[in-house]
Amino acid sequence: MNPRGLILLTGATGYIGGRLLPLLVEEGWRVRCLARQPKHLAPRVPEGVEVVQGDLLDADSLSAALQGVEAAYYLVHSMGAGGDFEEQDRRAAENFARAARAAGVQRIIYLGGLGEDEPDLSAHLRSRHEVGERLRAHGVPVIEFRASIIIGSGSLSFEMIRALVERLPVMITPRWLRVTAQPIAIGDVLAYLLAGLTVAHGGSSPIIGIGGPDRVSYGELMREYARQRGLRRWLIPVPLLTPRLSSLWLGLVTPLYARVGRKLVDSLRHPTVVRDASAQRLFSLKPVGVREAIARALRNEDSRFAQTRWSDAWSAGAGAPRSWGGARFGNRLVDSRSRLVAASPDKVFAAVERIGGGTGWYYANWLWTVRGWLDLLMGGVGMRRGRRDPERLGAGDTLDCWRVESVQRGRLLRLAAEMKLPGRAWLEFEVVPEGNGARLRQTATFDPLGLWGLAYWYGVWPLHQLVFAGMLRGLARDAKGTG
Repeated sequence: MNPRGLILLTGATGYIGGRLLPLLVEEGWRVRCLARQPKHLAPRVPEGVEVVQGDLLDADSLSAALQGVEAAYYLVHSMGAGGDFEEQDRRAAENFARAARAAGVQRIIYLGGLGEDEPDLSAHLRSRHEVGERLRAHGVPVIEFRASIIIGSGSLSFEMIRALVERLPVMITPRWLRVTAQPIAIGDVLAYLLAGLTVAHGGSSPIIGIGGPDRVSYGELMREYARQRGLRRWLIPVPLLTPRLSSLWLGLVTPLYARVGRKLVDSLRHPTVVRDASAQRLFSLKPVGVREAIARALRNEDSRFAQTRWSDAWSAGAGAPRSWGGARFGNRLVDSRSRLVAASPDKVFAAVERIGGGTGWYYANWLWTVRGWLDLLMGGVGMRRGRRDPERLGAGDTLDCWRVESVQRGRLLRLAAEMKLPGRAWLEFEVVPEGNGARLRQTATFDPLGLWGLAYWYGVWPLHQLVFAGMLRGLARDAKGTG
């Protein structure tokens, strides 16, 4: 296929599609995204990407979207929707396949799920397989990849593992947690999906099982995650908890994933391993193992954490005061608050850059002093280090009990905590011009380590509400020259 050909991407707002989109653009493909509400997706896509309106359940809306398209990615499913998700998936696949054939699309690339076609196959896996059949039924060649557990920060399986391990020091492990799977890293999934654009298929519609080199259970994944996070966890096997009861328990422990997670757990009674060598035969890719996949997921989360503006961690209310425990970024708890300051951005940032040391923390300095003494008693650095320069900060500088992680002069200062904590903490200040003044956004973030981290977080919540609100007011006063 022509690398400058036009690709249609469905599911660009989802986990897989959202990560695949920039890779397609980097490789020189022209990309068109299908979205039910283009105005919500358009601001988030790379420059040059076309966003068109369409709904897979509305056959008439697909014709225009598929015109001129050489290949199309089918990366949507209705598992998170209410009602009969199987029927919705069935109708969507039928509509898409018919429209693709009418438009002359040369291939469809689809990501489904591993699992043998058994009479008692779960509704989730049964629907994934049926979607592939419906796509193939109308004559357009389909490259169907089937994957087991996808490991990556933000993936459903990984986030469920994280939530369970971080919150439960002791876990009962029903039989389904011991069923064998063949996990694959998100980076390897994306590599296969990209390679699917150019792989020779001879006009056929291959079904390609993909997975990493390790065959493990969910329980073993939990142990490896706990090891890499430095957590001690005990898994107690029990024979009685069925997938159905387990899914209800999951809803209590991890309510954020309850709706989709229950359907996913129901599929875990089936082994999901690669049964043939088609992936090795057709592709030269070498997926990484479980240990490296989890390590990459944690590293990638740190990278996205550093590069993403904290106010983007939620979809609504950006810039408004938030309560601790309200917003999350992966495993991190985020508190962001902002204030419009009647001063130039340079003056506001100058006040931010003077923080700590002899200037103090702009509010309740005695509380910071007490916190420093407590840290010293615990073997930490306390508040005694001060700062190198009273006016300017550079990356790597010490600042009382913090270290400067990043400085973008005039715009951003990010501090990483070096006090003794059951987790990791950051404090960030961002200055953005607004009207005749500047908006100062102050964000505190905590990455709790297990239950002790969560207990610490909620234990100091009242003080954080007081101190961080006062600090923001103090910074604004200082910037205006009235403090």
